[in-house]
Amino acid sequence: MLIDITLPPLPWDEIPEHARKAEEIGFDCIWMGETSRDPFIPLALAAEHTKRIKIGTSVCVAFPRSPMTVAYTAWDLQTLSHGRFVLGLGTQVRGHMERRFSVRWDPPGSKMREYVSALRTIWDCWQNGRPLNFRGGFYNFSLMTPFFDPGPIKYPHIPIHLAGVNPYMCRLAGEVCDGLHIHPFHSPKYVKEVVLPNIEKGLRESGRKRKDVQLVAGVFIVTGGSEEEIRQTEEYIRFQIAFYASTKTYKKVMELHGWGEISERLYRKSLKGDWASMAGEITDDIFETFAVKGKPHEVIEEVKNRHRGLADRLILYPIPALAHLETSMWGEVI
Repeated sequence: MLIDITLPPLPWDEIPEHARKAEEIGFDCIWMGETSRDPFIPLALAAEHTKRIKIGTSVCVAFPRSPMTVAYTAWDLQTLSHGRFVLGLGTQVRGHMERRFSVRWDPPGSKMREYVSALRTIWDCWQNGRPLNFRGGFYNFSLMTPFFDPGPIKYPHIPIHLAGVNPYMCRLAGEVCDGLHIHPFHSPKYVKEVVLPNIEKGLRESGRKRKDVQLVAGVFIVTGGSEEEIRQTEEYIRFQIAFYASTKTYKKVMELHGWGEISERLYRKSLKGDWASMAGEITDDIFETFAVKGKPHEVIEEVKNRHRGLADRLILYPIPALAHLETSMWGEVI
């Protein structure tokens, strides 16, 4: 099982050293999410200052960007990293699409299916010289002159992963993608009963096998180099769990464990802006279902045990003890 980490929004001049030390310790991939920063530029820095470790978006929000612009960026990062780039795509929820990105809301499942197909058509045009001719319900691409064609590259296969929680996206990942990113707000029970069966449905639809899709699970962990650091991280993770549990998108995860009413209470508090009291709704049972707490070696062993047979790689989130990667204790357990 591969062990990965996220790249926090560090000051720009700290990113190269962070990436180098992550590689030195033995992590397998550095993932960059899209929250307060564009995910691609930090990965370019990480690629430039490393040699082995993979880099990937976990995830970039697809629909505010044309597949063409993402195709160019991914092509460049794949070249810069010498074939180490993984493109992780996500849909985001309607409120963010319409109110943060000012993008029209379309059915996300069918649109993402087309998005993935469009990317591969564009890359095939560049790599193999085929005429660009993609016609869909959401996207149409039919113009690629030599001036705008970057041409073939040494590592043309760019893995595409999808972020998925609910059944449709899991099936879609199984059918058309190279990987599925399971949100940190999950439980082994949810993966076993919801995610895996739908991955299998997608695989059957495409005639592929389980080995053709990499399952990447984000995992909430609480650890650190001091008791105070652990306490602060637990407080932060409790709020994160409460935040995700309050959204309609993740309600089914709570319902599977019989916590639907708690999810409703959290939702009502979020509507009122009562963010301060939400973490108090997260009981120890809920916390221990979605997060792992302990010393680094304890955390690694526990997350591996929880996900054995359920995931191929794990993204530890967050790792405060590795914010500056000064500790050697991780290298002994990765």
